[in-house]
Amino acid sequence: MFAVLKTGGKQYKVQAGDVLRIEKLAANAGDKIQFNDILMVGGESVTVGVPFVAGAAVQAEVIAQIKGDKVIHFVKRRRKHSSQRTKGHRQHLTLVRVTEVLASGADKSGVAAATGTADARRAAHNAEAAPAAEAPAKPKRAKKAAEAAAE
Repeated sequence: MFAVLKTGGKQYKVQAGDVLRIEKLAANAGDKIQFNDILMVGGESVTVGVPFVAGAAVQAEVIAQIKGDKVIHFVKRRRKHSSQRTKGHRQHLTLVRVTEVLASGADKSGVAAATGTADARRAAHNAEAAPAAEAPAKPKRAKKAAEAAAE
């Protein structure tokens, strides 16, 4: 059985046992995660989602958080020697091993959904902040406020 899943703006055709390098997810090594955005499930019969297949999921285990190969971006203008510039970049990736493809019953599996780091930051930002402790009053202001209250 195989599935086509969508994560990190890309689509992957996977089956049980595959190892994938995908965009960084908010998960630690050894965590079990579940991809719920399944575009197609195949096997004996093929099910195509509109846009996603309802109840389908792919479960995977996080192997490690890694960095991709270095990409070098070199910029040079022909007549100006001062405009040569080199930039490097290494993309953060998550290495996962697909353990199971579920055609149905993903809601009842109890495995945490895979979320990207941007989603995790958004969720943390929207969570209720802890109540801030009141700062002690400054001595001069407290004295003036006490005098004003006494009058």
